[in-house]
Amino acid sequence: MVYLLTFIMAFVLTWATTPLSIALGHRWYLTDQPGGRRKHHGEISRLGGLALFSGFMGTGLLIFLLTRWGIWPSLGAEDHKLLSGVLVGSGVIFLFGIWDDWHELPAWPQFVAQFGVALIAISSDIIFQRATFPLLGYQEFPDWITYPLTIFWVMGMINTVNWLDGLDGLAAGVTAIASLLFAMHAYSLGQYSVALFPLALAAACLGFLPYNFQPARIFMGSSGSMVLGYGLASLSILAPAKVATALLVLGIPILDVAWLIVHRWQKRGNPMTAGRDHLHYRLLDMGFSQQQIVCGYYIFCAAFGLLALLIADRFFKLIALMVMGGLTLVLLWKLRLKS
Repeated sequence: MVYLLTFIMAFVLTWATTPLSIALGHRWYLTDQPGGRRKHHGEISRLGGLALFSGFMGTGLLIFLLTRWGIWPSLGAEDHKLLSGVLVGSGVIFLFGIWDDWHELPAWPQFVAQFGVALIAISSDIIFQRATFPLLGYQEFPDWITYPLTIFWVMGMINTVNWLDGLDGLAAGVTAIASLLFAMHAYSLGQYSVALFPLALAAACLGFLPYNFQPARIFMGSSGSMVLGYGLASLSILAPAKVATALLVLGIPILDVAWLIVHRWQKRGNPMTAGRDHLHYRLLDMGFSQQQIVCGYYIFCAAFGLLALLIADRFFKLIALMVMGGLTLVLLWKLRLKS
């Protein structure tokens, strides 16, 4: 019952506050004009992060209240600290994202903020401390690997979602798929309370999608993409086994980011300059429609994410990851040759 309540509350909160976010975006001039990478028509509010954050944070706080009131079993000291880190970090990066949406800051303040919330995750014990590898088996990392790896993962995931937010409904839909898979995986591992949080994140994204799918009436802005990125990063490492799920479901966007960094460095000397060289933009320029590209991302992310849940053998997971990575790299290389 509490899982259904969690889903409904996050969905309804986001769905109900999105029209308010649209109105406030226009009132406060937080809008995107047509032109450049954006091919939309008219002014579109970019305050969607307010609705996404309201749905996720409001539901997260309700879960804490339910445990305090005894309606849901106690989280326990460890889970309480971990999940508090998820909410606190989400709150901090949301506030920075609003500031960024307002002033359109350069890259370096964004990296500082991302580094800061990575430290919040570490202080809450949300860390890459152990992992299971296909050939090496279970490995526990020393601190000198754990902390830099955690920072790299959090910052990398935030930027992955941020760069993925280029077509209507793309980032929200992919995040919803990943979060649902995280929730299923956490539940299968016996993390019944932890599973509520990715479920809430997925429901918030689904409540936002009716307004964000093409033709979008609102964009999520930096405040939305950064909250989703931090949510995925932190929730994916609460249990080490979910990292494999994250790599498979988000493998295409992650590889696209890595490819872009190398490609832009070679051509422009600065990987942070904006452009239409993302995979989804290139597919759009080839003649595919937004709906075709977005739905294609959904299908591939869901298919490879489900493989992580259905395949128990670590070696076959590695094969699936290599196949997905190989197909994506071949596509990126062919698109580069055509540019």
